[in-house]
Amino acid sequence: MSSKSPVTASKEQRSALAALAGSCDRGEADRARAILLTLSGWTSPRIAEAFSVREDTVRLWRSDFSRGGTEVLKASVAPGPPPVKSEAALRVVTPLLEEPVANRPNWTIARMRAEIEVREGVRISRSQLSKALRKKVPLPAAAAHAERAASCQQVDRIGLRLQLREQQAAAGDIVLLYGDESEALTHPYLARAWAKSGADPRVPAPGQAKKVAMLGSLNHVTRELIVHTSPTKRSSDFVAHLEQLDALYGPMPGRATKPVVLVEDNGPIHASKLSRAALAARAHWLTVEWLPKYTPELNDIEVVWHDLKAFNLAHQTFTGVAELDGAIHKAVGDLNRERAVVPLAKPRISAMKITRRDEGGYIMRPALWVRG
Repeated sequence: MSSKSPVTASKEQRSALAALAGSCDRGEADRARAILLTLSGWTSPRIAEAFSVREDTVRLWRSDFSRGGTEVLKASVAPGPPPVKSEAALRVVTPLLEEPVANRPNWTIARMRAEIEVREGVRISRSQLSKALRKKVPLPAAAAHAERAASCQQVDRIGLRLQLREQQAAAGDIVLLYGDESEALTHPYLARAWAKSGADPRVPAPGQAKKVAMLGSLNHVTRELIVHTSPTKRSSDFVAHLEQLDALYGPMPGRATKPVVLVEDNGPIHASKLSRAALAARAHWLTVEWLPKYTPELNDIEVVWHDLKAFNLAHQTFTGVAELDGAIHKAVGDLNRERAVVPLAKPRISAMKITRRDEGGYIMRPALWVRG
């Protein structure tokens, strides 16, 4: 049984942790929240389950905080070796590109590489030179701060908009779907298992691990998961999943339909020409809410993907892609049955009057009997 953590914090540290918990950087925000939950009495297993990390990771965060305070929890970039080639390239390229456009030659990447090699004696690859040129003029501190603030405001704005959409879905005005992609492996990682440091936590099995892509949508109200499986994760697969939604929620003769709102991120397969055209063809009944970058916490389906892989597909191996594909659809069916909403469990329905009288003259109600 886990004992209470010895981690303590002063009033100033608690204020700093609360401020850090609202950071746009998910890593440092999670670390700050974990410490705050520790101070509230949460145990390591409970925090690890809430943040989908190992218990050892939670203990490491606590140890870091006890040793270095709030500053240790902030995100930082580890210093690497000095960029010798990039610095040499910029010493040559910067003066060349600062010349007036009318008087300078057309400096292509190939010409710049040749000029750098002549002047500095350094050979640099095309990709490394391109990266160096993109990072040549960093954003000023004020502009960088404004960009981060705008990103936070956008996340808050989308979060509020999704709350309103969820209220509409709960009232029955719309169908709200959270969409995303994931993948499953024939040799999956072990979930909630001990392993030696540095060891690959997988089930030992012969052969090379293969994967099956899963493109899915989660109904916010009914909690039904709709999944399309494919060997690839391309725009054509996303369109195939949209055809699944056509059959379930699209307009059909004799069937009453509701407006459908699909929440998606700006991934490449969603923003391609093929996907945009497919979404535009369904614009009369399907609306897309685009999520900002790096905001999986706003997407409800992420938790379902975790449950599917950690409980339904973990700790087993599959002989091939076909067996894994069948296991995925069986697991999705089991998950949908477990999460199905029971209508009689709603207080509004269970308290409904039933006016039929029995032979003794009683009015039957689900919870009580009264004399008619």
